[in-house]
Amino acid sequence: MTDRQLAELALDARKHAYVPYSNFKVGAALLCSDGTVFTGCNVENAAYGSTICAERTALVKAVSEGQRSFTAIAIAGSGDDFCWPCGSCRQMLFEFAPDLRVLAVRPDGQFQTTALTELLPHAFGPTALN
Repeated sequence: MTDRQLAELALDARKHAYVPYSNFKVGAALLCSDGTVFTGCNVENAAYGSTICAERTALVKAVSEGQRSFTAIAIAGSGDDFCWPCGSCRQMLFEFAPDLRVLAVRPDGQFQTTALTELLPHAFGPTALN
């Protein structure tokens, strides 16, 4: 799976977003170590705190199917700029994949890549509990 293909899957996943309040669609594509890809979209709720981001949707789908090892995630929003994960998503992703590559995708398909550890320095994770 190339970065370009992963970005395209994230762009495609945006189509399924349920965003009646923000109108800001986000799609994510999470690449597992075995090559499997799980996609997700944001799903808003009238009780705003119950809203779930695209990244966490993809992660929860993958984990619920037995996946625990991830190499990259692409995130595509509907704004004009690159779409980076929020703090909650960064924390959830770090739980399973501290070395994750993150692709922030613009609607035109262009993307930037960085390491999750760059987005969440000094992260709190499972090893902090030992």
